[in-house]
Amino acid sequence: MRTINLFIASLLFSVATLAQDKPADAPHDMDHMQHGGFMQGGMHHEMAKGVKIEQKIDGHTITVRIGPMNLPANTSHMKMPQPPDLEWQIPIDGWLLAYSPRLVDANGNAVPGRVLHHTAFWNENRADFLCPNKEEHIFGAGGEMTNWAELPGFGYRVQMGDTIRVETMIHNPTDTSYENVYLEVVIPYTEVSSGAKVKSVYPTWMDVKSCGNSGYDLPVGKSEQTGTVTVKYDGVLLGVGGHMHDYGRRLVLEDATRKETVATLDAKVDDRGDLLSMPTVLFLDRGGYKFTVGDVLKISATYDNTAGKLLRDGAMGIVVGYFAPSDDSTMAALRRKPAAHHMAGMIHDQ
Repeated sequence: MRTINLFIASLLFSVATLAQDKPADAPHDMDHMQHGGFMQGGMHHEMAKGVKIEQKIDGHTITVRIGPMNLPANTSHMKMPQPPDLEWQIPIDGWLLAYSPRLVDANGNAVPGRVLHHTAFWNENRADFLCPNKEEHIFGAGGEMTNWAELPGFGYRVQMGDTIRVETMIHNPTDTSYENVYLEVVIPYTEVSSGAKVKSVYPTWMDVKSCGNSGYDLPVGKSEQTGTVTVKYDGVLLGVGGHMHDYGRRLVLEDATRKETVATLDAKVDDRGDLLSMPTVLFLDRGGYKFTVGDVLKISATYDNTAGKLLRDGAMGIVVGYFAPSDDSTMAALRRKPAAHHMAGMIHDQ
């Protein structure tokens, strides 16, 4: 079995204003769900013009393409005109199997991944199974452009016409300007009509900010932030990785109900504290880590900010994984009709 690469690096823009948590028994229809820059906390930026989303289907692979985007040198995400949220309509009835992001220019030449602050794909037709006040976050990537590799026998179930909201933020901390940049995400798939035996998995985002917005201020020196989420379905966690920002040191996931440590993820950083990577922990040799309805999961993020100043919206701590429910039919309750709101158009190329 090929290694499952689930960790995410530098994928989502931090925000200071936390979303208001909803009680577990609050209504979960899409009109009440949080969207429209959830991870950005409703912050406003100058809008980049002319950015579109298109898809190309080649065999059993979909390539989602976003652009063009112009990135002047040495420009922060706060000063960079940002792409609007865009909509991708799912063109198949089946399973998405993997995600491979890349940045290219108009001629197909590679552009450094560091200029991508984040991209986040949200399924507006489904609620998150841990935080039903959120849309289901199916994929994310940041400057390290990490692939989410295929897990044989498993996939993410989609239906034709499902609406995926794509939120992208760019910056350019380098000394080189880049013009007409495109983000491409290559997604292999299999269709229901193929007869393939595929088990459905669900993206699992366990956040130190629980079910609120993910970003928080990072104080000087060593600090720890913790949060909890409650499991609402029986099943197994297949593996986890993590998402932190620069100066991150460690993520710990615990099952507080059982008083067990599920995984410890030590960040790899350079001498300046810039985040290089997060490890992956797999539970395949034991058939997955079992979750039971009512289990309280505790997430802890440790940072050591050596910048010498408080960093506004400078931290996140998210343990990311895949969950396989014991009874997939129970997950049907998460399906919703997307709320009506304006998005930019979709271009199809098949």
